[in-house]
Amino acid sequence: MARPGSPGSVDVLGECVADIFEDHARSGPDGLALRALPGGGPANTAVALARLGTPTRFLGRISDDAFGALFRARLRASGVDLSASVATSEPSTLAVADLDATGQATYTFYADGAADWQWTGSELATTRNEASVCLHTGSLALIRRPGGSRVEEHLAEAREHATVSIDPNVRPLLVAPSAYRARLPHWCALADVLRLSEDDCALLVPDTGLDEACDTWHAAGARLVVITLGGKGALVSLDGTRVTVTAPPVTVADTVGAGDSFTAGLLHRLAALGHLGGRLDGLTLDDAADACAFAARVAALTCSVPGANPPWADGPALRLSDGRPGGGR
Repeated sequence: MARPGSPGSVDVLGECVADIFEDHARSGPDGLALRALPGGGPANTAVALARLGTPTRFLGRISDDAFGALFRARLRASGVDLSASVATSEPSTLAVADLDATGQATYTFYADGAADWQWTGSELATTRNEASVCLHTGSLALIRRPGGSRVEEHLAEAREHATVSIDPNVRPLLVAPSAYRARLPHWCALADVLRLSEDDCALLVPDTGLDEACDTWHAAGARLVVITLGGKGALVSLDGTRVTVTAPPVTVADTVGAGDSFTAGLLHRLAALGHLGGRLDGLTLDDAADACAFAARVAALTCSVPGANPPWADGPALRLSDGRPGGGR
């Protein structure tokens, strides 16, 4: 377990995705101009963690195409260690985003045969890192075949020495919610931290209240369940004891990457408080709420700028205000 004030290192396993947006200023009747931004839930989380100051390795299969070069540049510029990532000739995953009037994004994915889902057991074996205090994964890399089942096996091995964090990040356009429902009990048995959005819950447990859902996931094995509620904050449930934290007010540019930044803020704060590296045995509800309040701040700052552009630790809004490690509330 990491000492308080010593963040430890976190590994993030998953996909990179090119988020494609229309460039309205350059589009016209003769053609549609597009802008590609580097994204993907796990990659966004790795970027946000590194920018917050947590030593972060990204475990990804990154294409040698032009989008792959974009992904590598962003990850490296944010301070992410790519030494355990795999270079591959398979294409990158693309997501064409459509933003509504409130900045909420919906996506059309181009993902068949993409690099992100092709993990082999031997590739994953080379990423093992007993020095890390946490392995975070989820999203499409955990559910898409053939790689998803191998990622699950890798989590079971990593659990011997690290806290395991999972964000299902349900994508119903690519994978039926029933497939997530079938795997979720197994993921809870592997995970110490389960982070979902309110939208995820609506797809996974549509006829179940959030308190009851938390208790079901605790019974399956997850000790800390956090459900983000957008502008309303987050529901924090530790072994069935719950509290809601509020989100700071923010003028929203868009919500791209907000949940991923929340996860990064949560893991960064838990690491800084010395709670990662095992089964969260010393975690209290107060510390869990503190970590989620910090995470909500990180997410709000991400929403305040266009795209998945999480804040840096030395930015004025995240400078220490109470002398505690990892930033104040």
